[in-house]
Amino acid sequence: MSLETLTSKYIASAEFVLKTMQQKNSASISITSEDVNDLIGYIRDYLADAKYYKTSGKLETSLTSIAYCEGLLDALRLLGAVKFEWPTKKTETETEIEK
Repeated sequence: MSLETLTSKYIASAEFVLKTMQQKNSASISITSEDVNDLIGYIRDYLADAKYYKTSGKLETSLTSIAYCEGLLDALRLLGAVKFEWPTKKTETETEIEK
């Protein structure tokens, strides 16, 4: 898989998660909603950086940015602050069933 394809895949996954995740209000975590919102801001910034560097042809930097983005998303999920699933690629069988 090319670096450009890999970067595009990770960017699309992060965009999907940001659109579909649900923030949880859980007493079991020790960060505030404001902290979670701040982190989501950083996540959006890393996503924007990844897109910018991709269009600038700096694919290594783009991939690094989207990796940070995904890491923060996973951290929020592991803390129980948000709920989401990473998108999965449909298998050929699933696509055929839908037809």
